[in-house]
Amino acid sequence: MHIAVMNVRISLPGCTSLKEKRQRMGGLHERYGRNPVVAVCESGEHGRLEASEWTFVVMGNERQKAESLCSEIEEKLQRTVDGRVMEVTREWL
Repeated sequence: MHIAVMNVRISLPGCTSLKEKRQRMGGLHERYGRNPVVAVCESGEHGRLEASEWTFVVMGNERQKAESLCSEIEEKLQRTVDGRVMEVTREWL
């Protein structure tokens, strides 16, 4: 079993309320948490309106499959989140 922990930092310029922050993040937990090999949570920047940090734990029987899924998540985030992905880090367990 191969496990990747992917941390994503997102900038939300001009965000002025917690409600707007939630709307701009667009339900990441519901979208990605449905996949049985992915766990997702908002892991940081709780107190800042103009930033958000998310952690994805991706599992796969083969490292290549887990890497592919991480890349797919990263690409979808770039396209769907109303903000800028500032940093993505991956760690393998």
